[in-house]
Amino acid sequence: MNFMEEALKEAKKSYHQGDVPVGAIIVKNQKIISKGHNKKEKMQVATRHAEMIAIEKACKKLKTWHLDDCILYVTMEPCLMCAGAILQSRIKKIVYAVPNAKFGFIESIENIIGNPKNNHNAIIEKGNLENEIKEMLITFFRQKRK
Repeated sequence: MNFMEEALKEAKKSYHQGDVPVGAIIVKNQKIISKGHNKKEKMQVATRHAEMIAIEKACKKLKTWHLDDCILYVTMEPCLMCAGAILQSRIKKIVYAVPNAKFGFIESIENIIGNPKNNHNAIIEKGNLENEIKEMLITFFRQKRK
């Protein structure tokens, strides 16, 4: 299973609801345990980012905030708020497809999150489907700015 494709399906839900098209899934033992897509506009709540929703669902399902054995797949580089939640939940690996030049923060904290001297380390990887995801984001923002 291509997990980034599943995250892209979530992003398309946001797109069709008028939210910035970002989707996230959390995987444990090669199984999807939670999904999320942006609902900030729909719910009018600033914290309703795809990553936050997926983390909350995973914690609820696993009955713990320790997501040590989980991998987060997200279509766009997480922001500062989401990066904090990722650090707090101890997700072991973050895979994202498209950098976020304006609000992305994972690349900024890679020296913190990926530092072996810290008690929590996470692997950060670039995922696939970058062109398809980037095109969807460009189309979304073009339509919003008309």
